[in-house]
Amino acid sequence: MVTPSAEARLRELALDLPPPPTPFGAYVEAVQAGPLLFLSGMLPVVGHVPKYLGRLGEDLSIEEGYDAARTACLGGLSAARAHLGSLDRIRTIAKLGVYIAATSDFRDHPKVADGASELLSRIFGETRVPPRIVLGVSSVPLGMPIEVELVLEIET
Repeated sequence: MVTPSAEARLRELALDLPPPPTPFGAYVEAVQAGPLLFLSGMLPVVGHVPKYLGRLGEDLSIEEGYDAARTACLGGLSAARAHLGSLDRIRTIAKLGVYIAATSDFRDHPKVADGASELLSRIFGETRVPPRIVLGVSSVPLGMPIEVELVLEIET
């Protein structure tokens, strides 16, 4: 059985990528180094406006954190598409990092990070689910709850 392309999966899932994110400071969203595409940390924004603010375990539920991780990951895919022209050029998701602003007693980091992991699995297939690191941090830029990091291996 042939796995549909990432772009075809987006259509099948009726997922529309948001416009590519724009920087909140002095940096670029993507840099290619050989076959690797490094994306800046992606925040849960829609049109440069935060979708969520606050910390998990204090202001936000696990479900809101899950959606924040998913939203940030969609922004990352949009940035990748803007750089590459098509998500079909992605061979492998080499790394997923999910940084979660949370209280010191919050314990459900994996459930929140699954918002990004499960999205990638649905788009790229279960065989291309990336390794990931999930960290609880005291804060994320601009008061948002999540920052997602992606490193992609691409066809050159």
